[in-house]
Amino acid sequence: MKPDQQNQNTTVQQPKQAETANPEIVVGDLSSKPKSDKPRPEQQPIKPKKKSKKIKRSLKLVFYLLVIGLLSLAFWNRQNLLDWYALRNYQPTADIVRLADDSFMSEYGRRLFYINDPKLQTKKDFYKSCENSEIVVLGCYKPLQGIYVLKVTEEQLAGIEEVTAAHEMLHAAYDRLSYNEKQRINQLLNDTYSNLSKDSIKEKISLYQENGADINNELHSILGTEVADLPAELEVYYQQYFNNRSGVVALSDQFQNVFTSRRLKVEELDKQLASIEHQVKTNNQKLLDLEAAINQEALRLEELLSQNKIEQYNAAVTEYNNSLVPYRQLQSETRNLIAQYKQILAERNRIALEVQELNKPLDSSISTPSSDL
Repeated sequence: MKPDQQNQNTTVQQPKQAETANPEIVVGDLSSKPKSDKPRPEQQPIKPKKKSKKIKRSLKLVFYLLVIGLLSLAFWNRQNLLDWYALRNYQPTADIVRLADDSFMSEYGRRLFYINDPKLQTKKDFYKSCENSEIVVLGCYKPLQGIYVLKVTEEQLAGIEEVTAAHEMLHAAYDRLSYNEKQRINQLLNDTYSNLSKDSIKEKISLYQENGADINNELHSILGTEVADLPAELEVYYQQYFNNRSGVVALSDQFQNVFTSRRLKVEELDKQLASIEHQVKTNNQKLLDLEAAINQEALRLEELLSQNKIEQYNAAVTEYNNSLVPYRQLQSETRNLIAQYKQILAERNRIALEVQELNKPLDSSISTPSSDL
């Protein structure tokens, strides 16, 4: 066989294709990354940083503290909030503003005054407003109802309305004291009163005691408006209600002196009248004794004359006439004393009538006849 035929008959073996190392061509997004034969690790959720949690907790804490603080502030200032709400539309009259101004009320004292809707009333209206009060003189305070002050136009009693307004405001203030504070103030009030020498105040307190009033409450108002010298602790206490408490006391003294000066004058005149009356009684007794002696001597003279004892009679007449001189002098002195007595009595009655007239605009007690209102 020829070499070339041998080659022709031999099966030509094609070379085997080598396995491709190229990946399969994927029709689609040419930008896609080739898939990996290895499984992807499971994706874990991203945890927030610990610092963020702390910030959130801090913000919540601040919020809660702020809420608690606001609630606490509202609780401790609840009375101020209630007062503000009550007074939000309140407009005091010019007379009420004048009373607050002229009685030197502080901002807090003025608020206590206004919160009770004070009214300055004529006697008839005042009588109706305060007829159920225990003791009614110049003003009254009725819890949850109001403060009522008697209107007084008498010029000599200037200041009386202002002091009354301050007095009633202090009643409202006393009602607001806490239990512990009230006990502390009561002790100070009673200690002060026990060392007080002002008779006019003791007379007032006795009147309140007779009518079953709350003496501590009354002392709180009376000492605060009528006593100039108070212990330092009480003085500091009253500063929350007044800008110038001494000014209120001065007003009180001013109108009180209108009555005090007249009362003292009447007392002085009464003493003079009593002295004159005693002297007149003594003189009258002496005159009766002298008159009896003179009459007895006159009878003796008549007897001498009837017996025609002229010499004895003439000697006795001179003595008789001399005995008439002290009698007539004492008689004249007594007449002068009686005239003086009448003059002093007229002056005394004039002043007493003046006091009575000054008291008329102030007499608004529940026992006052309706015809006098």
